[in-house]
Amino acid sequence: MLLITGSNGLLGQKLVNLLQRKNENQWIATARGSNRISNLSKEHFATMDITNPDEIQKVFDLYKPDVLIHTAAMTQVDDCETHQQACWLQNVKAVEYLIEACNKYHTFFIHLSTDFIFDGTSGPYTEEAEANPLSFYGKSKWEAEKLLQTSNIEWAIARTVLVYGIVEDMSRSNIILWVKKSLEEGKTIKVVDDQWRTPTLAEDLAMGVYLIAKHRAKGIFNISGKDMLTPYQMALATADFFGLDKSLIQRADSSTFTQPAKRPPKTGFIIDKARKILGYEPHSFQEGLAILQKQISEFELIKNAEK
Repeated sequence: MLLITGSNGLLGQKLVNLLQRKNENQWIATARGSNRISNLSKEHFATMDITNPDEIQKVFDLYKPDVLIHTAAMTQVDDCETHQQACWLQNVKAVEYLIEACNKYHTFFIHLSTDFIFDGTSGPYTEEAEANPLSFYGKSKWEAEKLLQTSNIEWAIARTVLVYGIVEDMSRSNIILWVKKSLEEGKTIKVVDDQWRTPTLAEDLAMGVYLIAKHRAKGIFNISGKDMLTPYQMALATADFFGLDKSLIQRADSSTFTQPAKRPPKTGFIIDKARKILGYEPHSFQEGLAILQKQISEFELIKNAEK
């Protein structure tokens, strides 16, 4: 039995879709509150608040999972900086509670982590690189990693970078949707060109995590895209792909923006280990744009049919 936390989130939804496509039956999706995935049957969903140890214990007692994929977290970097107590509860204490439950049932714990555990002075990074987080978000994710690494349970950590994709109801934005919408409305936008990332398609991340579970592969894995890009380059590529006016995109540097949390300048991941051990192969950024375009078109068709 495989148990997913945060199933209403972007990665959670993509994992559910992947398990359904592969006709897997032994899994349960969990989230705080009610299910928000339209084609998820009742027998595959349970409510579970990761900050409530009693609730965790109840769900684990009922399903006795062999594998846990922990996607739930507080991920808005600036919110974590300004609401540190809430961030610590969701990103660190919750992991403590989950480790305790996994210990009881010998559950293999797959934890999602981030490039923000690094300071961005020597990217792209391998799995062995030394962590040095600049933000409270990065610190919380690094503390959670250390909890796992010093625990007595079997674990894997999937680190990722700048995940982009579309949730079922299109309720969440990302850099591609933001650029597309802004340019369609004729707005001028400023986009940073001094931060480097390997942006990750949500479907690729779901596949990488699925492969870790399938192989029961222990240790740390970098699961990201393969193209090293700045947000400015991503914006230009988006404008080109959708045939929009890229003269509206203005190059900026980080000092232009005042944000509560400090961002690492150059992260990005070397994904050789995941390729070799898991057979992981992500889409290019161009291919990712094509996948998003198809999903946007399908969403618009459904919305128009409902009118």
